Amino acid sequence: MTKHMIEAGKPASKLKSEALAVLLERGLVHQCTDIEALDNTLSQGAITAYAGFDATAASLHVGHLMPLMTMRWLQKLGHRPIVVLGGGTSLVGDPSFRKDARPMLEERQIAANIASIRRSVERLVDMDGPDGALLVDNAEWLNEFRFLEFLRDYGSQFTVNRMMTFDSVKSRLEAQMPLTVLEFCYMMLQAVDFLELSKRHECRLQVGGSDQWGNIVNGVELGRRDGRKLHGLTVPLLTTASGSKMGKTAAGAIWLHPEHLSPFGFWQFWRNTADADVGKFLRLFTELPIKEVERLSELQGAELNEAKKILATQVTTIVHGPEEALGALRQGDALFAGEGDILEPTHKLPLARLAEGLGLLELVVALGFAGSNGEARRLVEGGAVRLNNHIIDDARRRIGTGDLGANERLSLSVGKRRKALVEFE
Repeated sequence: MTKHMIEAGKPASKLKSEALAVLLERGLVHQCTDIEALDNTLSQGAITAYAGFDATAASLHVGHLMPLMTMRWLQKLGHRPIVVLGGGTSLVGDPSFRKDARPMLEERQIAANIASIRRSVERLVDMDGPDGALLVDNAEWLNEFRFLEFLRDYGSQFTVNRMMTFDSVKSRLEAQMPLTVLEFCYMMLQAVDFLELSKRHECRLQVGGSDQWGNIVNGVELGRRDGRKLHGLTVPLLTTASGSKMGKTAAGAIWLHPEHLSPFGFWQFWRNTADADVGKFLRLFTELPIKEVERLSELQGAELNEAKKILATQVTTIVHGPEEALGALRQGDALFAGEGDILEPTHKLPLARLAEGLGLLELVVALGFAGSNGEARRLVEGGAVRLNNHIIDDARRRIGTGDLGANERLSLSVGKRRKALVEFE
């Protein structure tokens, strides 16, 4: 199967489909199983497309916004999205490009995670009306399979030879790390997902991250053996201009759920975007017209800071709603002008982190105020870091329960513009 690599923002010539043209223009297409065939399919009328997310945590994170924005655009342009929450596949765990196996989750925890994730998904795609988005759990069909029945029906459809060619498997083996049979079967389960969605909902397109390429191709090929013409599309890996993977800190991901990261904390993350990334992120994560994106991307100096505020407010509106975005903007303006304090927690961390020994440098990095311990050290030793409104210039400083104020909280700021209120639970 051909892998079409697409340069972000560079539309292919002579496209017939508005949807594919928009996705290419926004930079949301990295690979496609057959771009001409997908263009033909999309141009012939509305189709159903899906993106899947395993419920390995109680919230999705910024990295998931790429496929979700793709589904959002497809829906705006007349196509129907399905969001699959992997109640079945979460029991196995996707091994793609990981050096070790994912922790095993109990079904009760997976169910709780799915219930929590629903809130973010329902904000990002329109669930209303007869053509509204569908939210389904793949446990609906995967839990119905008996082991021998599954092997008989699908085991012969996949070869180890073929599966060994995918980068997600090769990288694990080349690192001489164990890959269990359980994990090896994950890509079979995801392929079956695509086939089942095709049978149940006439789904014809799967969208996923670039690390899902092998799993997506397996589903397309399984559908072809069943006489179905399916398509696969991946979004680019989310990276910053410096080349680092975006959206995660030492404390974990930049969460989409407000109980894991407050709307202001989320807004502040985008407001602190590096200058070189503003144009790219406006294109990927907002619905502003491309001409407006290009205008904002060309701003310099203080004007570029206004573009960052627009970026932060637009993304927060999409993820948390207009009221929360407006509130975050107002609080941000007050804080940046030195006229206010943070009233609600922007970040939440487990209280156990203090017992384990939490260093000041680690906390600065965890809050996204520095990209590394080295950068955090320079900020601390330069007198730029305040803990509970007191300058701390000792890079060896440890955070303990004695630093916590009311409601198990502490404040940390870097300079005048980056502030956080951390609650330890």
